[in-house]
Amino acid sequence: MDIEKWIEYSYDVAKEFAPKIVVALVLWIIGNLIFTRLLKIAKRIMEKRKYEVSLRGFLSSLLYWAFKIILILVVLGTLGVETTSFAAILASAGLAVGLALQGSLANFAGGVLILIFKPFKVGDFIEAQGLSGTVKEIGIINTTLNTFGNQLAIIPNGKLSNENIVNYSAEDIRRENIITGIGYDSDIKKAKEVLLDIANSFDKVMKDPAPAVMVVELADSSVNLSLRYWATNDNFWDCRWHVLETIKHRFDQEGIEIPYPHQVEIQKES
Repeated sequence: MDIEKWIEYSYDVAKEFAPKIVVALVLWIIGNLIFTRLLKIAKRIMEKRKYEVSLRGFLSSLLYWAFKIILILVVLGTLGVETTSFAAILASAGLAVGLALQGSLANFAGGVLILIFKPFKVGDFIEAQGLSGTVKEIGIINTTLNTFGNQLAIIPNGKLSNENIVNYSAEDIRRENIITGIGYDSDIKKAKEVLLDIANSFDKVMKDPAPAVMVVELADSSVNLSLRYWATNDNFWDCRWHVLETIKHRFDQEGIEIPYPHQVEIQKES
């Protein structure tokens, strides 16, 4: 008699849960197929937009686990399991982790934004957070620069993504602006001609756009002239060093005074 009751009970349980189990299996199979398809589409989109490899891998893993968690909750709900408590636990755990890693999460979010929107890339020369150098590595948390003095600078991505960034490598050419002061007794026209000749005679200075010289300030002790010319990124520093040195030599030859501070010492006889 006990066996008959057990068989009857088992039959009732199977009759009640069998449809739910079948539906749950169907949902699991179909859900996996859909999520796999969506994940492939997401990967193709990231490859097409040329996201960094590290970012593609991270986002793919994040999407995978998000899909899995959603699918598991759906399947458990189909089986009649109360999923509200699971969702509450996940939300509480996420909140606790978020508060504990607030700074790191800000850097992580900044790294994701940098890798997606690409304000700069590896090899670019940038200036940010009071530092300037060549981008050596863009990580999820930090960006590494190789400074002009060959030091390694590590900048948190949270601050980097929220502050001003100057990317000197974004364009192929750059314009220089060299300010030179001459004495008030010097010939402005002659000084302008000398500056233009210096720029035009150096082959690494671009001729189009053409160099230009103008008076930019009547200062307390000098008339300030601005020499503006264009050069490619590869030739920029060679042009600057050459022009600065040549200005001094040519001004000395032409008798054009470059004012500088003087200290006068007055001695009184006792």
